[in-house]
Amino acid sequence: MSSSSDDDMPLARANGKLSASRISPATDRKMDKSASKARPAPPGLSIRNGPVIEEDAMDVDSTTSGASKRKSRTSIGQAVNYKDQSDSEDNAPMAKRQKPNRKQVQSDSDDEPIAKKKNGVKLPPSIKDTEMDESSDDDRPLGAKLAQKKANIEKAAAKEAKAIRTADAKAKKAASKKAIKEESSDDEPLTKTRKRQSNGTSAAKKTNGVKKEVDSDSDAPIAKKKTAASAKGKATANAKRVAVKSEKEDSKSAAEEEEEEEYRWWDAPKKEDDSIKWNTLEHNGVLFPPEYEPLPKTVKLYYDRKPVNLDVRAEEVATFFGSMLHSTQNVENPVFQKNFFNDFKEILKDTGGAKGSDGKAVDIKDFKKLDFTKIFEHYKSISDAKKARPAAEKKAEKAEKDKFEAPFMYCKWDGRKEKVGNFRVEPPGLFRGRGEHPKTGTVKKRVMPEQVTINIGKDAKVPEPPAGHNWKAVQHDNKATWLAMWQENVNGNYKYVMLAANSTVKGQADYKKFEKARELKKHIDRIRADYTKDLRSEVMADRQRATAMYLIDRFALRAGNEKDTENEAETVGCCSLKYEHVALVEPNKVIFDFLGKDSIRFYNEVTVERQVFKNLKMFKKHPKENGDDIFDRLTTSQLNKHLSSYMAGLTAKVFRTYNASFTMSKLLQKLPVEDVNLAEKIKLYNDCNREVAILCNHKRSVGAGHEATMEKLADRLKGLKYQKWRYKMMMLNLEPKLKKKKGAEFFELDKDLTPEWVEQHQQFLVQEQETKIQKKFEKDNEKREADGETKLPEKELKERLKVVKELEAKFKKENKTNKVEPEGKGPTVEKFEQLIEKQDERIRNLELQVADREGNKEVALGTSKINYIDPRLTVVFSKKFNVPIEKFFSKTLRDKFKWAIESVGDDPTWEF
Repeated sequence: MSSSSDDDMPLARANGKLSASRISPATDRKMDKSASKARPAPPGLSIRNGPVIEEDAMDVDSTTSGASKRKSRTSIGQAVNYKDQSDSEDNAPMAKRQKPNRKQVQSDSDDEPIAKKKNGVKLPPSIKDTEMDESSDDDRPLGAKLAQKKANIEKAAAKEAKAIRTADAKAKKAASKKAIKEESSDDEPLTKTRKRQSNGTSAAKKTNGVKKEVDSDSDAPIAKKKTAASAKGKATANAKRVAVKSEKEDSKSAAEEEEEEEYRWWDAPKKEDDSIKWNTLEHNGVLFPPEYEPLPKTVKLYYDRKPVNLDVRAEEVATFFGSMLHSTQNVENPVFQKNFFNDFKEILKDTGGAKGSDGKAVDIKDFKKLDFTKIFEHYKSISDAKKARPAAEKKAEKAEKDKFEAPFMYCKWDGRKEKVGNFRVEPPGLFRGRGEHPKTGTVKKRVMPEQVTINIGKDAKVPEPPAGHNWKAVQHDNKATWLAMWQENVNGNYKYVMLAANSTVKGQADYKKFEKARELKKHIDRIRADYTKDLRSEVMADRQRATAMYLIDRFALRAGNEKDTENEAETVGCCSLKYEHVALVEPNKVIFDFLGKDSIRFYNEVTVERQVFKNLKMFKKHPKENGDDIFDRLTTSQLNKHLSSYMAGLTAKVFRTYNASFTMSKLLQKLPVEDVNLAEKIKLYNDCNREVAILCNHKRSVGAGHEATMEKLADRLKGLKYQKWRYKMMMLNLEPKLKKKKGAEFFELDKDLTPEWVEQHQQFLVQEQETKIQKKFEKDNEKREADGETKLPEKELKERLKVVKELEAKFKKENKTNKVEPEGKGPTVEKFEQLIEKQDERIRNLELQVADREGNKEVALGTSKINYIDPRLTVVFSKKFNVPIEKFFSKTLRDKFKWAIESVGDDPTWEF
């Protein structure tokens, strides 16, 4: 393979410390001799994830990361709450496009570290009672098991790739033979046909002077074959529906009916020119945030304990900080404070500065002397007042808001009504960023119409800008999918107004992404064989490229892009790793520590092939030092250009999608789902998703509220067990002989339900009952008031609350007598036995949920499921095993993946 020349290197790298262009056999041998005699660990899987801890006993490369460390988050203690209020990852908002040719920001980054126990630091243990599906075949650690599983999946991938290419070759050969046969005229003598073929005439013989095309879909992905095969049938069915409807409703024209018909783009024929995104486009532009409302004269910013008067522009910036004092992780961050204060002083300088109550200038130069308390209290009182409003008032306000926003929510895209995703221009405020962004706290300025470019159809009416303003520009680019764009001032990124996640355009982009990953199946074995061979190449550029491909493929590292460090956060990927980002521990352990995507710290320890370890050691060879590139003869663009030689459009990021989807496919195929209930099926699916996330390195830090959430679930579990015990005691009350029949042990209270906990739980149940009654009373009064009726009197509430007193008295009696009176109409032993069975099912399902959450605390399931696992795999699992798709996809995701849900249909045989 040809290597990249020095001329191809970026200027910055050409001027720095470049590795030698070639590697001599003597250098290779020298590196081998310096290797430790320690036995290497099996490669292919991360062996440790967590915070940096001093490795005193290890021979660690002295160049540990110089990157700034991410702050750890501690759990926040909360009052006991038995309701599960944890947020679902699936409901996280879709990332917005930040800049051309850059990856989208994900709400749940897989570059976040996992905290695990080390040096005696013990993490919260998993609940043993809820463990299930444990392997009892051996005592190997999880890491070794997953590494072996990953190796097996890679072998299966190589086997499948060869099978696909063989099948394609046979299909092409059969199609070619068929074409030859069809060219032979039915009335032509056989001898003439043989003679023509023996004379070397091409199989694709010209007919009437025109070469006959051989049509074959053998190279098309399976889904496309099915689409082509079913398109005619569905088109006919649609036509019949239109015909029947038109007979019933003569008033409607065929054109109107067609417009109302749902556009199933996955069934439509493929466009000849895929670069043209639309032919006609109409929309109403963007919605700007409301103008700033000045503070009341009684509310002031204080400096050195004295109120100051500000110009309205400076006052607005002061309110940005003052209104978010509750967000301590931001306002107490020194970098956030510094950036805000620098910008605030600039605004003060431009607006005439601050003045005291006597009209004299006040020199604001010490941030610590600023007091935003009054501003915060003002905005908090407004927020509290809004929350306290009657439901009817809130509903009316929402209806008014929806009516105002309605014109911006949809556009006409090729005559179809499509939902717009982010039509609101972001209001001014303080930039927060993710991770440890160096510009956190910077003032985000108000976006003016003069900064906004509109993209719209030539014949469409251009939306009117706000009164007294003009658009920056109006263009008619039908190869672009954005409706409006502008440049923000903090990072200089371009913001785009795009269609919603469930739109045709976004759906087609997702479909193409996963089809591209499916196509990689044909080539993965050759790619892996080639880069494995090039790991020993004498050409340094080829060896660096092969090593980078190994890391990207095996450990899901992002390729990384070169950045303008003056304007952007210093984040890196594989190709842009610096000397200090990689530490090496003999014989084959590599420690990565750097700021990855979204300025989130990526820390991981992995075992690699010995040759990869040796290469990294070579790439860090003296005289390289901190700040120097490890892959100094490789750029992301060069890597992607090389990958495109295997397959059109193949880039480094396709490997993440392929590895996640192919792994998930193989894991789902081997699931033992027979004779298991719905909750167990869901857990089995989530277990597969979890393994994909671990194997593909989609991780997150343990959430600050995880421990509190687990405590809530544990209390809910105890509550179910307590109620089960009460049912048993009710049975015993009805039939005392049961104690002898079933044994005294059957009626004993669970050991983990202590008398103190029982008393606390009873108090919770009493309070819960009281809260429910009060809320119901308030809702009834709100409804009566809305209907123009008089409110219910307070004595009605007191009457309803008698139930609470009765419940409290009942618990006191039960605690004293250790007897529980039967509840319900016509209580019988049989009824309580049925209730106990149902309670057992609830307990089992909650135990599964607890185990699931404990297993997921350090793994970003949402990242894998939303962005990397082909959604059709989830749909097939749902159909095949009769699990409602709602159990895996939220409403937002069901809209986003509608194409996957409907294109797979009822066919459970679809495969990635």
